[in-house]
Amino acid sequence: MRRWLTSLATHRPEGPTLGITFLYFRDLDRAIAFYLRVLGFHLAIDQGWSKIYRITGAAHVGLVNETRGMYRASDPKRVQICIRVPDVDAWHVWARSQNVAGLTAPENSETLRIRAFVFNDPEGYQIDVQSALD
Repeated sequence: MRRWLTSLATHRPEGPTLGITFLYFRDLDRAIAFYLRVLGFHLAIDQGWSKIYRITGAAHVGLVNETRGMYRASDPKRVQICIRVPDVDAWHVWARSQNVAGLTAPENSETLRIRAFVFNDPEGYQIDVQSALD
């Protein structure tokens, strides 16, 4: 037991280099179309039944076919994807033009110092779009 204790690392290894949040879908093709067309995310890693899209910087979202992934799609959805944008009102106009489900009106939160609205992806994951208040 003592040998194991003395072999513990004293420094955390370098990294991470990417952050990926995985979401599980019943209809992966429909999810892919939505994340490309509505959100404009770019494919970073194609694993076949798992598609990893770059949101910004090192932040990524992975769309996974539930029949192959570690988990199954479930309801209700307990994950929210939040994206910070320069002009939340322009994004709201865009989201409305795409007929997204669950679209709310943009609102200011003085407490959080943001202006934001939400909508749902095709399987019910909530997308929060926000801009910082000046």
